[in-house]
Amino acid sequence: MGNLIVTDRSGQEHNLQAAEGLSVMEAIRDGGMDQLLALCGGCCSCATCHVYVEDGYDNRFGPMTEDENDLLDSSDHRTAQSRLSCQLIVNGEQGPIKLTIAPED
Repeated sequence: MGNLIVTDRSGQEHNLQAAEGLSVMEAIRDGGMDQLLALCGGCCSCATCHVYVEDGYDNRFGPMTEDENDLLDSSDHRTAQSRLSCQLIVNGEQGPIKLTIAPED
């Protein structure tokens, strides 16, 4: 199990448990948060699951793919901490991970 500390768009923190092998997007959705549209269902073909991974936690996931990078380029809210949560897989060894749901484009 992984522990996610997710800040929603109103600034409220949520502590979520994520099963190993799930994407961060799935864990947020399964945790009852409705701020991620995730229109493509995790296929990396939209950017509606955009999150910011807090500094110091970003190295706990694999590198960004070219497809993910291209999709994030379409966001007006991209930062150096931007990732698509559907591409972030929980491995259970990462410890707590802090992230914030990006503003909607």
